[in-house]
Amino acid sequence: MAVLAFYALLALTTLPPLVPNSALLVSAGVLASRGALFLPLVLLTVAGSALAGDLLMFLAARRFGGPVRDWMRRNPRRSALLDRTSRRIERHGVPFVIAVRFLPSGRIAGALASGILRYPLPKYLLGAGIAEATWAAYSVGLGYLGAATAGRPLYAAAIGLGVSCAVAATATALQWAGHRRAARRAATAPRPPCPRPPDRSGLPDRP
Repeated sequence: MAVLAFYALLALTTLPPLVPNSALLVSAGVLASRGALFLPLVLLTVAGSALAGDLLMFLAARRFGGPVRDWMRRNPRRSALLDRTSRRIERHGVPFVIAVRFLPSGRIAGALASGILRYPLPKYLLGAGIAEATWAAYSVGLGYLGAATAGRPLYAAAIGLGVSCAVAATATALQWAGHRRAARRAATAPRPPCPRPPDRSGLPDRP
C-alpha cells in the first residue's frame, strides 16, 4: 500500500508545473536501486504524468489563446518570454520544443507558446514526449546511479541534488547570457535614418 502511495505521489508532483520535486525523484531512484520500487514503472509514472501536464497546458492555451496571451502580456518578463519562445518554436520546431523543457520556466512557456501558436499536436507530443522521457531518466537516474556508486542512500541523495542544482544553475546562466547578447545586439543595431523633408527649392513661393 505504501508503495502505491509513493507512485501516486510521484504522479501528483510531476503533473503540475513549478512543484519542487527534485528530492522526491532522486529518492525514487535510490529506492529503485535498492529494489523497493520498480525502475521502469517509476520512469513511466514520472514521464507520463509530466507529459499529461504539458498536454493540459497546451490544450488550454490552444482553446483559450486570447485570454492566455493577455495574461502573459500583463507582465513584461512573461511577455518577453512568450515572444522569445514563440519565435524559436516557429523557427526550430520540435528540437526547440525539446530544449525549452530544460530552461528555467521553460515547461510552462513551451506549452503555452505552442498552444497559442496552434502548433500541430502530433509534433508537440513528439517533442514534449522526448523531453519528458529525457528529464525523467535524468532526474531519477541521478538517485539510481548515485546509490549504485556511493552505496549509501544519503550520499546518493546529496549527489543527485547537487548535480540537479548545478545543471539548473548552468541553464539559468546560459539563458541569462543569451538575453544579454540579444540586448547588446538590439542596442548596437543601426537605426533607420530619419526621412528628410521634401526639397521645395525648385517650387514657386506660395502667395
